[in-house]
Amino acid sequence: MSTEENKIIEVDPAVLANELAEDYESSGYDTSTASLNSSINQYAYENGRRYHTYFGQDKNMLPTDETEQNRLDVHHEIFLLLLGRKLHLAPIGKNPQRILDVGTGTGIWAIDMADTYPSAEIIGVDLSPIQPHWVPPNCRFEVDDAEREWTFEPNSFDFIHIRNLAQGVQSWDTVLAQAWRCLKPGGWIELGEIETSPHSDDNSLPEDDGLRKFLILLQEGLEKMGRPGCVTVDFLRDNLKSTGFIDIESSTTKQTLAPWAKDPALKQVGALSLMVSEEGYHSYGMAVFTRVLGMTGEEADKTCSAVRTSVLNKNRHSYIPYHVVYGRKPETDA
Repeated sequence: MSTEENKIIEVDPAVLANELAEDYESSGYDTSTASLNSSINQYAYENGRRYHTYFGQDKNMLPTDETEQNRLDVHHEIFLLLLGRKLHLAPIGKNPQRILDVGTGTGIWAIDMADTYPSAEIIGVDLSPIQPHWVPPNCRFEVDDAEREWTFEPNSFDFIHIRNLAQGVQSWDTVLAQAWRCLKPGGWIELGEIETSPHSDDNSLPEDDGLRKFLILLQEGLEKMGRPGCVTVDFLRDNLKSTGFIDIESSTTKQTLAPWAKDPALKQVGALSLMVSEEGYHSYGMAVFTRVLGMTGEEADKTCSAVRTSVLNKNRHSYIPYHVVYGRKPETDA
């Protein structure tokens, strides 16, 4: 197992040098974002956000509007920084022929993979048709629900990639069984998930911190929906193992939530995280808090905004773990 989870993140002394600047906005960090243009076929408006409804409004609790698409693309850059600019960690070789991206979102990972492996066919699948039309010739997208029966042929993919899908999945057994069926013998699967639990190496998060409260409520809501409230590295490893995958390896990195780290890469991760923080916490929280926990829109908005206040505080050095776990389908079935 490869992990950086036990490595303490050192705080940059320059972050705290100006005592008069209590948060990142007052110390000069630009946290605004621009929207991306796209369209979807079926949607509804709720709490000022646009949600996809084709497979049912509660299937995907995240919005699919242009603001969310922009956030997803920024998060893709964060993942690249955390993984040393690697699109994947699974050792898929230099010449994969067919690759599937489940929960492709804006399709940015699939497009990057198509550029990286021009001889491979890359297919991205998502509930929402929000992907761009101009893509590499070896890349295409389909609309489908990963928890329904997959239409792909058995033993047809060299690599299946699933990233940040946990909030939308009730039956991991179903998803991984379909992946097993569609992977070629010897093919690889890789899961990447953010662990929705607050961490601080220097214990700088008080018990009443807004981030703590937000994540506790988010876990509660997801568990009420029958979805994993907090996806740990053991959860991912155990699910791959129980499905039958072998040669399972994992890596855990730390996504800093503001630019407080001394390490240049983690400082950039923190700056990007802070840049999309207002949209991000509202994306993850609003639908769960109002639909599942019964909060009013005002209460949910206040809970989400409290996280923004927390991460803007330069004295609070928070992060969330990002787990990547991959495994291989045996050459022959046992």
